Amino acid sequence: MTYRNGGDLLVAVLKELGIDTVFGIVSVHNLPLVEAVDRELRFVPVRHEATAVNAADGYGRARGGLGCALTSTGTGAGNAAGSLVEALASGTSVLHVTGQIESRYLGEGRGFIHETRDQLGMLAAVSAYAATVPDAASAGRLLREAAATALAVPGGPASVEWPVDLQYAAQVDTPGTPATAEAPAAPDPAELAGARALLTAARRPLIWAGGGANRARPELLALLETTGAGLITSNSGRGAVPEDHPRVIGNFATTPAVRSLLADADALVTVGTHFRSNETADYGLKLPGAHVQIDVDRAALGRVYPVRHALRGDAARVLPSLTGAAAPADPDWTARVCAVRDEVRAALREGIGPQAAVCDALTAALPRGAVIARDVTIPSSTWGNRLLPMHDPRANVFPRGGGIGQGLGMGIGAALARPDVPTVVIAGDGGLAVHLGELLTLAQERPRLLLLVFNDGGYGVLRNTQDRYSDRRSGVDLHTPDFAGLAAACGLPYARIAAEADADGVIRGALAADGPSLVEVDLAALGPMKTPFTPPVSIPTA
Repeated sequence: MTYRNGGDLLVAVLKELGIDTVFGIVSVHNLPLVEAVDRELRFVPVRHEATAVNAADGYGRARGGLGCALTSTGTGAGNAAGSLVEALASGTSVLHVTGQIESRYLGEGRGFIHETRDQLGMLAAVSAYAATVPDAASAGRLLREAAATALAVPGGPASVEWPVDLQYAAQVDTPGTPATAEAPAAPDPAELAGARALLTAARRPLIWAGGGANRARPELLALLETTGAGLITSNSGRGAVPEDHPRVIGNFATTPAVRSLLADADALVTVGTHFRSNETADYGLKLPGAHVQIDVDRAALGRVYPVRHALRGDAARVLPSLTGAAAPADPDWTARVCAVRDEVRAALREGIGPQAAVCDALTAALPRGAVIARDVTIPSSTWGNRLLPMHDPRANVFPRGGGIGQGLGMGIGAALARPDVPTVVIAGDGGLAVHLGELLTLAQERPRLLLLVFNDGGYGVLRNTQDRYSDRRSGVDLHTPDFAGLAAACGLPYARIAAEADADGVIRGALAADGPSLVEVDLAALGPMKTPFTPPVSIPTA
């Protein structure tokens, strides 16, 4: 097949992939691509290239598929790199198509406009796949290879740089059989037999689900139901089993009550979790010796915690073999699991003080499965990542790599992917300021999105850390805008929560709107948490 230019080819490939919305910034080095996408699909002009990738990431997560971002070469591609790091850390599927200078000048270092040294090397460092379009007959193949890599387990972003002269050229495309991932490895038979025997004998089992369990939801639920075990999750594994299930303890592994469960368990099955430092008390959390670990990544097996039986393979294929051998837990153990679930939630709700009213209002007003996107901020790190119920992994959107400022972009992408339900973004005033310009994207595109800004006048989590461990504050107290005036300037509806009694009515009103709104939570007026939150990281001088 032939296409008039690269933009027409890109649109054809995106339609094959089921992508109807693309995020990016127009440039002289991607103009043919943007023009074709804007003509045939929906092009969302974000205000920063990092947001283009974040929004494509959120779009893909909310749909359970692939998102697409378009950026320019040089500085534009560099701006996107930090958000590609997030997608790589999360294993989320993003197709990143970036411009490049004319092919005849590549590698000469003559200072051509938008040129950067070894752009492909930069992209390779932050992507699961990176390639340069070498001629007008290869672009279709490379785009499909990139998409296949992004969608394969363990996933991640795929970047294609496209010289601008080749974008303008007529394209020759030979669609073939779509690239497919290699068949997943099967666990070692002896290891599988040992794991089955362990579960047959276990009477106090626990399961820990990470992001790798999200592709094995029915199989995970079957193991949970058969064993009567308790389910701990990482943040990434939330929603793999709906969190209103009575034995889903959730993202509470380091709490005293769950530590006690782990100490008394006689078997632990972990599924697709990498035991991130902030979820294991910097690896100080103790796990049972009778540990069965399932992961498609060979390097992950036993990397953080010792395992008795390491099962390499896709969780959806491996879990049924364990379920068939599992025996029911002791009834007293199952009852204890249910009690711990209630205990940790009640303790956290009590500890967040007046913010519990905001959490309760969101829980009551949001439809089941609505996307809750969280930037890295105190409300997210405390109750947003634990108490707000997740019933579907596609609703659970947050920066797993821990970078601030990415939540609004992710939320915009998710809201445009799921226009049938409202999306909520939880952000702090400090994180929002990183990409404040995206308020204009929000106003222009008008998705059903509630932006909930928790305003404490700076970087609250670092302020709390310095107050606890240092003798002065440095860089944490920031000038904060008048959010009412800012919302008015952007054409966004605005409301304020300054007391617990405000929360329910304000949130219900904002979620009922057919478009975006900005709600400021005035933390100085609302009142503090009972215990100031500090991050779960080690301070050597503490």
